[in-house]
Amino acid sequence: MTDRRTEPASAGTPTGRTHESAAAYPPPETWPTGRLLSAAARRVERAWDTYLQQWGLSHASVPVLVVLTAGPLSQREIAAQMHVTEQSIGRVLQGLQRNGHITRERHPEDRRRHVVTLTPAGFDALRALDRAQTVESLIGSSLSADETATLRDLLIRMLTDLPLPDERDGV
Repeated sequence: MTDRRTEPASAGTPTGRTHESAAAYPPPETWPTGRLLSAAARRVERAWDTYLQQWGLSHASVPVLVVLTAGPLSQREIAAQMHVTEQSIGRVLQGLQRNGHITRERHPEDRRRHVVTLTPAGFDALRALDRAQTVESLIGSSLSADETATLRDLLIRMLTDLPLPDERDGV
């Protein structure tokens, strides 16, 4: 028997089809909760990325801008605050600099380091993203307002309670 899926099973895509209304195999009702959460998160992430493109941003770049609202930081400091590698942040910073959202200048006392600063365009992009109703609409209309509020509460609890990978003790 051959596997005819067009994407990995974890993506939750239908067998051999890409149309939204096509049935997934196996059906989502049979998936573990983690897989459901992952597939839903990817769909919301794609909608969010499409929305962010109008400012030349991605889901990975927005938190960097938020971190920089506190003031200039080095690439290492940004990576530490976001719990990612300096290399990962480096790629994000390149895109942000290319789109005019940040500047990177040599540190005045340590020529090996760069100081990253949010530009007025970066601040403007963050302000533009603060349209709660528009951003909330990206999750679709399948949930009522009460269900969305419950989902938010549950996700916040999960994010608060689940340790980051580097905080786990041999898990």
